Amino acid sequence: MGKKNVDQPAKTTAAARNSGDETTGLPRPPLVVLAIDDDPGMLRFYKVALAEEDVRVESLTDPLYAVDLLETLNPDLILLDLTMPGIDGMETLRRIRIRNPEVPVVMITGDYSIESAVKAIQAGATDYVCKPVTPDKVCNIVQETRGQVELSRRESTLEKEFAEVFSLEGMIGRSPKMLEVFDLVRRVAPHFRTALITGETGTGKELVARALHKLSPRSQQRIAVFNCSALVDTLAESQLFGHRKGAFTGAISDQAGIFEWANAGTVLLDEVGDLSSAAQSKLLRVLQNGEVQKLGVPQAIQVDVQVIAATSRDLNLEMRSNRFRPDLWYRLNMVQIQIPPLRERREDILLLAQRFLLDFASQYHKEIHRISRRAESALLAYSWPGNVRELENVIGRGCMLSRARMLDLEDVPVEVRNQSVASAESATTMEEAEKRAIIRALGETKNKALAARKLRISRARLYRLMMKHGLADDSPAEEPANSGI
Repeated sequence: MGKKNVDQPAKTTAAARNSGDETTGLPRPPLVVLAIDDDPGMLRFYKVALAEEDVRVESLTDPLYAVDLLETLNPDLILLDLTMPGIDGMETLRRIRIRNPEVPVVMITGDYSIESAVKAIQAGATDYVCKPVTPDKVCNIVQETRGQVELSRRESTLEKEFAEVFSLEGMIGRSPKMLEVFDLVRRVAPHFRTALITGETGTGKELVARALHKLSPRSQQRIAVFNCSALVDTLAESQLFGHRKGAFTGAISDQAGIFEWANAGTVLLDEVGDLSSAAQSKLLRVLQNGEVQKLGVPQAIQVDVQVIAATSRDLNLEMRSNRFRPDLWYRLNMVQIQIPPLRERREDILLLAQRFLLDFASQYHKEIHRISRRAESALLAYSWPGNVRELENVIGRGCMLSRARMLDLEDVPVEVRNQSVASAESATTMEEAEKRAIIRALGETKNKALAARKLRISRARLYRLMMKHGLADDSPAEEPANSGI
């Protein structure tokens, strides 16, 4: 089929579409409506009907060409004819949903049936309208879309404001538990000498430690980070406390330890529960007396550091098993900051996901600014055993692989998608839920009487609801032989 069009569509870049918003004070760009119909007369009707609206109508008679232009046009609304030669409206809708899962698509048809309405809604149509279509009906559809677009823009602005307000030195959170963590960090940072940060792997313990350092009086001094589980015992002690040349095999020169290197600053001991007994004893001496004993050196040296210990282990259990010194525990645990797992702070999931999305989109030079609602539903439904680190990896992977301007359900791993139960079909309003339930019942039973029974309402109420939602037809309801109604 040739690339026929009524009006050659103009390119609409994302920057131009977003140039007018309430933060800049500039006028809003007009709503972009893409009309797809093989009848040029119908396309002219849309232009005339919407002439008084602040709308730019792009009209195309070739559905394949229209799908190819989706990213260029970036429409706010699509008016799609159901019956067209070549590929029909249902196939066009399927292809549109692959390219853009969220743009509102209103199916227009002169051949109404319950079955086609069911299929259209299940395939992702926003609404199903029968011809003849009045100018008022078209204008009402556009006004409803305009309201949704404005709401989406306000939500986007609020998300950016939330990310700025609900943050602390690189940490993000608006859940009550994270706000408590922020408050404790602010109060502790000016005064602490030792602090213990506990939480599962991937919760962001190092971010909390760095926030403590940055808000402390020693923020201009060094912060040294040491992973206590990364090295064997001898090398761990050497890295922590330093050594003299010849103190052990391979010690070819004198070396300062982390405590000496970070003198006057901060030392972060990650996974402190993995330290050997000998290293624990030397660490206790540092905390008690401010003294560091280098390997191979009898004379201790004085250091002045603030120490932050972090662990994903239960140190109470480690003490009871004689794997961690109780006196070291008491020294470290003057202030304990417990970081909640992501599954206990679900209010933060989308806030974090949006921040990661913007960061990775910039890193990969991609124009991805949003996460689709069905992808958001999947993120919210997942249990996140790997916590914030796993969420960051999921969003990073999605941004790397996505070819669209929106991160969609297909861009997240299958294990995340599997926990999202019917997220793509979730209703946003009571009326939409009601309409979808009626269409689903009619589609499954192919009979109004059985549909009423399935919905647990009377047939008279079903007819009224069908009239209300524009689903009524003049065909009589077929009664099954043993319906019992």
